[in-house]
Amino acid sequence: MMYTWIIVLGAIALGIYLYAGKNGSKILKRETPLEILNRRYAIGELTKEEYEEQKRIINSKN
Repeated sequence: MMYTWIIVLGAIALGIYLYAGKNGSKILKRETPLEILNRRYAIGELTKEEYEEQKRIINSKN
């Protein structure tokens, strides 16, 4: 009976480990403001003028 629980808990731990390995970089990584700005520009949310202005503001804070 005890071995059954060990196997079940091991399987759960293995599943969590494998899932975190696939998605861990997305879950734990926070985008920088510049990365967010670049992504938004790339998908067309911002015009070139908006992008350049916001990039200038971000860079002036550093």
